[in-house]
Amino acid sequence: MLDAREVCPFADYFIICSGDSDRQIEAIREGIAEVMERAGVSSHHSEGTTDSGWILLDFGSVIVHIFAPSERDYYQLDRLWERATPVIRIQ
Repeated sequence: MLDAREVCPFADYFIICSGDSDRQIEAIREGIAEVMERAGVSSHHSEGTTDSGWILLDFGSVIVHIFAPSERDYYQLDRLWERATPVIRIQ
């Protein structure tokens, strides 16, 4: 999770995570959607599919990227937003 408020004009936080399989990527997407819905936060927009290897969930000030490992390595969003402040990192 990155605090992007100082470096990004369109979002406050980025969550960048990976799933090792299509099933895991879909489970992450479903879990995030459930938690946000229970909290009363609706998605403004979503893109991508499980089989594309990249799903984006836009909750306004929070953008969630869920990647397959190969797509995460290719797009390197962690590196693109390296000036953002890490809030939490779990490996």
